[in-house]
Amino acid sequence: MRDKNRINSIREIIGQHTPNVHNLTIEVADLDDSKVWKKLVQNMDFIQHIASPFPRILPKHENELILPAKNGTLNILKAASEAKVKRVVMVSSLAAVIYGKSKKDRNNVFNEADWTDETNKQDTAPYMRSKTIAEKAAWEYLEQNNTGLELTTVLPGAILGPVLEKDFGTSANIVISILNGSLPATPKIGFDIIDVRSVAELLILAMEMPQSAGKRYIASAGYLSFAQIAKILKQQYPGRKISTRELPNCATRIFSLYEKNLKPILLDLGIKERPIFIKQSMN
Repeated sequence: MRDKNRINSIREIIGQHTPNVHNLTIEVADLDDSKVWKKLVQNMDFIQHIASPFPRILPKHENELILPAKNGTLNILKAASEAKVKRVVMVSSLAAVIYGKSKKDRNNVFNEADWTDETNKQDTAPYMRSKTIAEKAAWEYLEQNNTGLELTTVLPGAILGPVLEKDFGTSANIVISILNGSLPATPKIGFDIIDVRSVAELLILAMEMPQSAGKRYIASAGYLSFAQIAKILKQQYPGRKISTRELPNCATRIFSLYEKNLKPILLDLGIKERPIFIKQSMN
């Protein structure tokens, strides 16, 4: 945890879902603190590196995202290498695959061999660059340091599903903005969606299965637009006023000046369903 004052509440929340919470140890750590990771990785076989900054509102300076993402990843890999950890499983993102390309190229088929061009700032946002730079740094570190450490990366789309607590991930705002009526109509934006429980299962498989070492795995259950998600929610919650109308693109851009949560996803505005080919398989 970054805040020691939240340790008891998190332990209580997790304890509602498992009788084995007594096996859980929670420590205070920060991605930028290289010393703390050297202590925490001792006697560990595997590490799941899941955390990376993704604020609901974009920061003024992109390095507020990029530097913690990159440096935190390298801090963990260096500590893991020194401690002879077997494998690190890192949560990257589909954002590290499909961006930094023209709208025409975005309609191509993508797979785990593809990378976002983080040098193309016109067609990427700070979060996309941060995930790409961090994952590239991880693979580069392993290439340059033959320590025996294994790396597997998991690249999910927008992660939806049950949340543990009020401090939930940014992706949940897709559903919240539709349910609470903060969007007068839906923007013409869509995402590859994945259930959080599927991501959790994939992370365990990536950790345990020998054949996953050295591979990237895209995690997507398919593409849904805001309008399609709104229609699903309207069926599930008929008593709520849920709009399924779509905003013109120009209106979405204007609306994003007031609804800051839309800013990070404007690059997807007007992009049709993008084909994703999941090349890797654990079968």
